[in-house]
Amino acid sequence: MGGWYEIGVTVGIGLGAGILFAGFLAGLRAGLAGTLPGAVGVAAAAGFLVAGWPGAGAGAAGAVIGAASAAPIVRGASRRGATVGGTAFLLGGAAVAVATLALVPVLGYLEAVVVPALAARRARGAPEKYAGLRSLAK
Repeated sequence: MGGWYEIGVTVGIGLGAGILFAGFLAGLRAGLAGTLPGAVGVAAAAGFLVAGWPGAGAGAAGAVIGAASAAPIVRGASRRGATVGGTAFLLGGAAVAVATLALVPVLGYLEAVVVPALAARRARGAPEKYAGLRSLAK
């Protein structure tokens, strides 16, 4: 199909890698700094295999965008009492979906814009921890 298609695929794979690493390493105190080296390394290697050096750069950029987009979601989920395993499972599924959708032409580029926009929108409207039955104990 051409180089533009392969670069888009590697951006999507990088996004998926960033989201996946952010989910699976959610229990670390290091946060985003702890997820970036692994995500960038995996995405750059996958990008290099798909499209050479331009693909490695695109994959690394996608990994940074994906990890930075997933980090506030992970922080918000853990602040509201989510389990690390549940967060990893849900973000792992999202990562697989993002990487798979990147196989459709142009969607890899579109995901690089939509994923951070959705994360920013989600971070703005973040509710506090649900009180549940604790509200009745007062």
